[in-house]
Amino acid sequence: MTLLAVDDVAKAFGAVAAVAGVSLSVAAGERVALIGPNGAGKTTCFNIINGQLRPDRGRVAFDGRDVTGWRPRALARRGVGRTFQISQTFPSLTVRENVQMAMAAHGGRGAAIGRPLRRLDPAGADAVLERVGLRADGDRGAGALAYGDAKRLELAMVLAQSPTLLLMDEPTAGMAADERHQLMDLVSRLAREEGIGLLFTEHDMDVVFGHADRIVVLDRGRVIAAGDPAAVRADETVRRVYLGLDDA
Repeated sequence: MTLLAVDDVAKAFGAVAAVAGVSLSVAAGERVALIGPNGAGKTTCFNIINGQLRPDRGRVAFDGRDVTGWRPRALARRGVGRTFQISQTFPSLTVRENVQMAMAAHGGRGAAIGRPLRRLDPAGADAVLERVGLRADGDRGAGALAYGDAKRLELAMVLAQSPTLLLMDEPTAGMAADERHQLMDLVSRLAREEGIGLLFTEHDMDVVFGHADRIVVLDRGRVIAAGDPAAVRADETVRRVYLGLDDA
């Protein structure tokens, strides 16, 4: 089942065409990598899909419904989750309270004004932490977590909002090589077992080719290649423009 369908979206900033007619799709349980050189249009695409930017033309459909221009909060409540290159957590709260904060926001309870966070479904928060391997750290301060664990906590906060589509912008940025693959192994397992569609950007090609079912390559705002990892790796244009390989 197709969860996300992006059809011919375009966005210009003045005379600069950041995205110039991009189309892509993500199915339930599928892992799709969106890659390209710096300035290729990846972040603009993400911001259009996530509702932070409205395209000049084109359409974004999620779960069969036209959601072009919907605000991020409306998309989140519909089932679109997003993580960012820099981990977005609350270091002054405990690990469990971070998840409880996300659960409260998703449930329309804001910051649960007048109620201590620790009373808001602690069992439910612990169940989410179990999914990312952080249940034993629930009482720790989030600010004391190692960087890789902070990334897992951010993922837990998104999972607390029950997404069916997960957008991950540079999920392994700043992580050691073994941590990168551990995180993406976790995300891949969640995608397969829970049918969550995954669209991610990434500069580490080992991560991309090791964890993507399909790859979409952008250059100067346009799709220059799309397909399974083997086909993309063999594509002559991709080898020349992005991977820096030359058969000659």
